[in-house]
Amino acid sequence: MGRRLSGKIVIATHNAGKLREMRELLAPYGIEAVSAGELGLGEPDETASDFAGNALIKAQSAAKAANLPAFADDSGLCVEALGGAPGILSARWAGEAKDFYAAMDRIRREVEATGAKKPWRAYFISALALCWPDGHVEQFEGRVDGDLVFPPMGTAGFGYDPCFRPDGHERTFGEMTAEEKHGIPADGSRALSHRARAFQALARGCLA
Repeated sequence: MGRRLSGKIVIATHNAGKLREMRELLAPYGIEAVSAGELGLGEPDETASDFAGNALIKAQSAAKAANLPAFADDSGLCVEALGGAPGILSARWAGEAKDFYAAMDRIRREVEATGAKKPWRAYFISALALCWPDGHVEQFEGRVDGDLVFPPMGTAGFGYDPCFRPDGHERTFGEMTAEEKHGIPADGSRALSHRARAFQALARGCLA
């Protein structure tokens, strides 16, 4: 059992899609959430070599700057035929314009160039870090496997959701509602997305 979280927390992200999902996941637990962007906090350089390390960098930076517990996610899409790319570079593949349709097309072209046979397998990883101003840290991770779908389908969600169909389902994350994708509250069997599965572990350990 980890340290219990209550009261107010900083969500250490400037990504509107992640912020919306995190607030939806936290809402049933009565946690008041304010974003790093709303507090005017800067974005630290993500210099770690894995998702967990980058989540920790963001959460520790926000906790120190705001003197509040801080919650950060680092997540991305890993394509097996590309050796796990884009992975921790998932957001960077979308460029400064955050054009994920261009990034999805890049994935399609690069996988085609490998000659990989379909189905093209991929997985999403979400690493969560929860940090307190006194330095205490709790970390969690979730994963969901599936196939790549081209052309991308659906306009819900964000990022690479339209090109990812989770195992056991006929629709992409881009075609699913937030409740379908996450299960709210994330109660185990209903938690489908990588972020919901990581949050489920966090909720068991740190939320009443």
